Amino acid sequence: MIITDTHSHIYSEEFQNDRPEMMQRAFDAGVNRIFVPSIDSTFTNKMYEIENQYPENVFLMIGLHPCYVKENYLEELQHVENELAKHRFYAIGEIGIDLYWDKTTLDIQKIAFKYQIQLAKKYKLPINIHCRDAFDEVFEVLESEKSEDLFGIFHCFTGNYEQAKQAIYLNMKLGIGGVVTFKNGKIDQFLNQIDLENIVLETDSPYLAPNPYRGKRNESSYISNVAEKLASIYEMSVEEIANITTANSKAIFGI
Repeated sequence: MIITDTHSHIYSEEFQNDRPEMMQRAFDAGVNRIFVPSIDSTFTNKMYEIENQYPENVFLMIGLHPCYVKENYLEELQHVENELAKHRFYAIGEIGIDLYWDKTTLDIQKIAFKYQIQLAKKYKLPINIHCRDAFDEVFEVLESEKSEDLFGIFHCFTGNYEQAKQAIYLNMKLGIGGVVTFKNGKIDQFLNQIDLENIVLETDSPYLAPNPYRGKRNESSYISNVAEKLASIYEMSVEEIANITTANSKAIFGI
């Protein structure tokens, strides 16, 4: 059984003291494919270092996280484009809009989001979307850029059923992680109405650990708890969930 974690910040400082052990626990749990999103230029070298350590298991994205869209965002976008020209990446991400932390940067967040979508089209790559308190704004941008060559993953999907259908209509798969195991997560109430072909698994580690680890540091091995929850929701075996969602990830990332 192969499980794919489509979103894990394994370069995080929270893993600096036990990263090899954390990675081994993931492999032992069957998590053999880990896709790693970018945040900004300060993390790029660390991402390359980890990719070199685990070339068969770690696959990188490049992008500017919306929370890091600041006064220097044009320099950061240039960094993304420079790296794309010289290194292989499997997605543009994580990109999008976040209005939870700072609403004052909405205009430049939109500019950065659109620009990176256009880079994804240029390089024929999927996008990995971060959306927090900003579904309307994200959908507005996606609608404006909608085309057959725009596709990807709606990372850490926490919306309602109508928003899920809208994301799928816009050629996005739903990234489902620890939130599906939360009592107040709500997405478990409608997820069985979504065809499993539209779902991929993720952890977003070190954040959003699933139950029974909620509130603790998350890691890729805990994706098995997410798979178990989906197995219950879809009335399938964990192996079936792992196989189908991994196949979905292959359709997105091309590997």
